[in-house]
Amino acid sequence: MAEKVVLIDGNSIAYRAFFALPLLNNDKGVYTNAVYGFTTMLLKILEEDKPDRLLVAFDAGKTTFRHKTYSDYKGGRQKTPSELSEQFPVIKELLDAFAIPYYQLENYEADDIIGTLATQAGESNLEVKVISGDKDLLQLVSDRIHVSLTKKGITTVDSYDPAFMQEKMGVRPDQIIDLKALMGDSSDNIPGVPGVGEKTAVKLLSQFDKLENVYDNLEDVSGKKLKEKLELNKEEAFMSKQLVTIERKAPIEISLEDIRYIGYESKNISALFRNLGFQSLMNRVASPEGDSTPLDQDDEWPEMNVNVITDVNEEILAGQEALIVEMLSDNYHKAPIEGVAFVNKHEHYFISIEDAEKSAGFKAWMEDETKEKWVFDAKQTVVALKRYGIEAKGISFDLLLASYLLNPSENNHDIPSISHRMNENAVQYDEEIYGKGAKVKLPDSEDVFHVHLARKATMLFKLKDLMEQKLEQNEQMELYKNLEMPLALILGEMEHQGVKVDVDRLEQMRGELEERLETIKAEIYELAGKSFNLNSPKQLGPVLFEDLQLPVIKKTKTGYSTSADILEQLEDQHPIIPEILLYRQLSKLQSTYLEGLLKVVDSSNNMIHTRFNQALAQTGRLSSIEPNLQNIPIRLEEGRKIRQAFVPSEEGWLMFSSDYSQIELRVLAHIARDEKLMAAFKEGKDIHTQTASEVFDVPGNEVTNQMRRQAKAVNFGIVYGISDYGLSQSLGISRKEAKSFIEKYLNSYPGVKDYMEESVQEAKQSGYVTTFMQRRRYLPDITSRNFNKRSFAERTAMNTPIQGSAADIIKKAMIDLYHRLRADGFKARMLLQVHDELILEVPEEEIEKLKDVVAEVMENTVKLEVPLEVDYSYGPTWYDAK
Repeated sequence: MAEKVVLIDGNSIAYRAFFALPLLNNDKGVYTNAVYGFTTMLLKILEEDKPDRLLVAFDAGKTTFRHKTYSDYKGGRQKTPSELSEQFPVIKELLDAFAIPYYQLENYEADDIIGTLATQAGESNLEVKVISGDKDLLQLVSDRIHVSLTKKGITTVDSYDPAFMQEKMGVRPDQIIDLKALMGDSSDNIPGVPGVGEKTAVKLLSQFDKLENVYDNLEDVSGKKLKEKLELNKEEAFMSKQLVTIERKAPIEISLEDIRYIGYESKNISALFRNLGFQSLMNRVASPEGDSTPLDQDDEWPEMNVNVITDVNEEILAGQEALIVEMLSDNYHKAPIEGVAFVNKHEHYFISIEDAEKSAGFKAWMEDETKEKWVFDAKQTVVALKRYGIEAKGISFDLLLASYLLNPSENNHDIPSISHRMNENAVQYDEEIYGKGAKVKLPDSEDVFHVHLARKATMLFKLKDLMEQKLEQNEQMELYKNLEMPLALILGEMEHQGVKVDVDRLEQMRGELEERLETIKAEIYELAGKSFNLNSPKQLGPVLFEDLQLPVIKKTKTGYSTSADILEQLEDQHPIIPEILLYRQLSKLQSTYLEGLLKVVDSSNNMIHTRFNQALAQTGRLSSIEPNLQNIPIRLEEGRKIRQAFVPSEEGWLMFSSDYSQIELRVLAHIARDEKLMAAFKEGKDIHTQTASEVFDVPGNEVTNQMRRQAKAVNFGIVYGISDYGLSQSLGISRKEAKSFIEKYLNSYPGVKDYMEESVQEAKQSGYVTTFMQRRRYLPDITSRNFNKRSFAERTAMNTPIQGSAADIIKKAMIDLYHRLRADGFKARMLLQVHDELILEVPEEEIEKLKDVVAEVMENTVKLEVPLEVDYSYGPTWYDAK
């Protein structure tokens, strides 16, 4: 039996699929209806035809050699909908997953590629099947070449051989070009002979056989009007024949040998289908061995034998182990470990923390760098075990971080949620066996607890390969392995170390602030002419808008709005407003920071152990909680002074702060490749003065403080995708002025303008944006019909690569600095990261050397088109180090 060759008209099938199916999009907002239709067609071909050779041909562009003959060829076509054009890259990703070759050739159409290969295959006595929605390809039909045309949707087709063509259309395959020459084709803007339809054309061809004979025997054509039409449009008819004739000797660089098809890896398809949301197609790509998913598919969990052990030996620890360290609270700095479960390919184990502490074997295994461990949260595991005197080393996989990088917009990264996202048919288990809130406790049955932990460890064990495959597909393995994983272990050490606070100083500040608040409160009552509950909007509203007759800006169902944004609009209306705003700010300092910090201080050593959120912000930025040390307000001097309470943990040491200077603007200059912006940083100019000079069209030495302030707002606003409204609110100017500022900025820095436009277009094509290190942020609303949603997504597309890349840079700097300090024998250690700033504590005698090392490491952690600059300072407290 001859080998079968299948040639697919990629553009035609994609168009048919797009218009045949309603608009669909996956959970990331990427449109998928054309991809879905294309996929069902592919699966049908693979299942029914089982091709030996397979190719999908695509058009290379809008211009082809036919345009030289007729410049209006395909003219008048409506522009391809963006919802479809953005799906072509996904279709090619799909073909890659199926290991199906595809090809396009500059200046030629998919038809020409198919015509050339089909002709070669027919001449080699191979069976050829062409799949398209375009009747032009019927001219290729022969005994060896059959053409299947979609007639309803995507999967219903008519299969044309010479006999079927004669029966259905009344013409031979070689007459198709004559048929189209006479009747034209409005879809390709081929003129033909106006007024000649398909029936008339078929009649002419049945009488005269081909176009040339029609014109050679024009006097024999019946009908005066038809004869006149033919005479008047002879040139157009022959041009049309030339246009519709498929080139069968196109200069393709792909051969029949190159398109041999040996099949696909089901695991590659399964991963892509999960990403696209094609759950209904999953069972059609599962291999007989069931390797399409490594997760359990049974209706319920199988019986699980958990070995409860009191010690660990080499026999137990065979190969890689998935490890779960279980606590009943998120605060792993304080919560006791309830037990440890670990599994390998063969067995499930549980050991209590009391036995683990006493087990020399467990401790030796955990501290052996060569023994691989897979964990749910590396940082949590490191910190929790450190409290029991056990150093966790050899951690090579972190499920939480892998899930965060793959799904940064997800809020839930617990093991059941991750497994369900990776495979919705995966068996789940009850994550709430401990109860909720104040009712959290261990289950009454130890067996239930042991099995529950073993199941979590089992899911972790089975998810590891699948997650890493997905990271590889997303080109994120380097980000995961070389940035987030090592950083997690460093952050674990920083959290365990903690930061020392001067409790007496905090208490003193709290007392001083209480007195200040009482003074401000008295001033407010005097201005109001009476006392009232200052913290009650219901009492404050009538005082402001009835007693003092201030203009009402907004009313709610419960009364007058006294929110901060409303009061800020009234700030110059009455002296009571600035006092109320100040009172609120200082009250927050008092309750959230002074009292809040005192609550979390470890009384045994006056240390505070914040927890860094590494798997939260979609930009990749770190945040901190319990307490949040990144958001201590520093605009108010009272807020800045809170940093006076943060001191070194050892005598004779100092606090050291280093931060990047304008890192996000430098990243913008690098990404946008704007010549003026890059030159300003390379020449060491003040970027805000430079921008003011450009925007206000004055020499740099004539820039006023006001101009510089406004330019600074525009510079940083651009980074965050600020609107004219946002800038007007920030600067207290009209929207018209704000819009003018932004327009002048973009005209001054055209590279930035181009970057902003290109980043939005790229996001529309792929559904996401990336940072330097391939961190992704998905933007499902980038093609939304809702203006507000789409606008926010567009701003996010512009600013995430900047913010995210800046976050990547400081994370890498932390890793580089950590290793440099250890390599050079420094006692100095990192304590905190606050956005672009690193805070260390350092022996006084190391200061001079540390200054040079920190600057060298941070400024060279990555190479940009503009230099990175680091500022540093130091002193007896964090306040003095700034």
